[in-house]
Amino acid sequence: MALRAGPRAFSRAELRQRCAQGSCLVLRGRRLYDLSPFVRLHPGGPQLLLQRAGSDIGAALDGPPHRHSDNARRWLEQYYLGDLREPPPAPAAAARDAQSGVETCTSTCPPATKTNRKMDPRCQAVDMDKDLVDWRKPLLWQVGYLGEKYDEWVHQPVDRPIRLFYSDFIESLSKTAWYMVIAVWIPVVLYLIWYCYTSLAKNDTRLFSSFTTEYSIRVHKYFFPVIFMAGMFTWSFIEYTIHRFLFHMKPPASNYYLITLHFMLHGQHHKSPFDDSRLVFPPVPASLPIFLFYLLANLLFPEAFATSLFAGGLFGYVLYDMTHYYLHYGCPKEGTYLHRLKAYHVKHHFEHQKAGFGITSTLWDYPFQTLIPEETFEKED
Repeated sequence: MALRAGPRAFSRAELRQRCAQGSCLVLRGRRLYDLSPFVRLHPGGPQLLLQRAGSDIGAALDGPPHRHSDNARRWLEQYYLGDLREPPPAPAAAARDAQSGVETCTSTCPPATKTNRKMDPRCQAVDMDKDLVDWRKPLLWQVGYLGEKYDEWVHQPVDRPIRLFYSDFIESLSKTAWYMVIAVWIPVVLYLIWYCYTSLAKNDTRLFSSFTTEYSIRVHKYFFPVIFMAGMFTWSFIEYTIHRFLFHMKPPASNYYLITLHFMLHGQHHKSPFDDSRLVFPPVPASLPIFLFYLLANLLFPEAFATSLFAGGLFGYVLYDMTHYYLHYGCPKEGTYLHRLKAYHVKHHFEHQKAGFGITSTLWDYPFQTLIPEETFEKED
């Protein structure tokens, strides 16, 4: 049995050289991390990382501007590169982590083993004891066996791609590029806008006509923008409700099928939040709930009014998916609304999984008291 090599040792000269070449290497005590792949994804913006390249980030992890969670510190370990030869003084942050039980690796990852050719190369090195699942195989059939360990495991994010199914065809239907949402649904929205406006222009659409003709309300074509906006507003509530009560249900530890369902619907995203192929809802499976919402609207309201409302809701859904993708992969300018929303959403992933259910806005988090609290830092004397 071959012995595993220990962590590589780097000199300060090598550290400076790699930073000068454009890499974003940071220290935490003697431990060296290459954050280059994560720079543009950093919720605080790339500049916060780039300006710390070559330096120790131990104090920065405790904030301000942000106190990093235990999950964020575990996330850092995925970019471990090696150790610095010259040991600097041990930072207080490392001691605090040791007391709080945050794990830090003391060796390199296991050597790569022979892997299924379908799997992403990043899945080759697998620590079976810590990960509880075999990342070299589709996860959907494994997670149900985690039982009581599932909830904690799924909310400890990693930077790895996820494969759900053995079948290549079914797997292809479970993920999609972001632009497919626009390519499929925006033409539908544009057609519905034209159809609804021309239908309302006939001036024969009335609300409450099934109850009484005396008090029925004629829906004029100029009401369409208001109905469309009402559909978008309705979607924002549906978005919040689905995210909070369906996507964040806590499946019973003894129920293999509910755990599997939860992982397929949303758990996969919390486990691997930067898997770019799974950040938006694939059009094929999305078509079923979208069609059901269309039928429901037409059961409740006259056809032209219902379709107008549905068109606004469908457009709201497209905005939701695009916003969600941008909050993970975009770099909004510091101080803007989207910058604050990105930081808010990342907190939901890494620290506050039971709060912050709004994606496109925090509107519904206020009345339902699920707003993520703002951080406060005590001033040093």
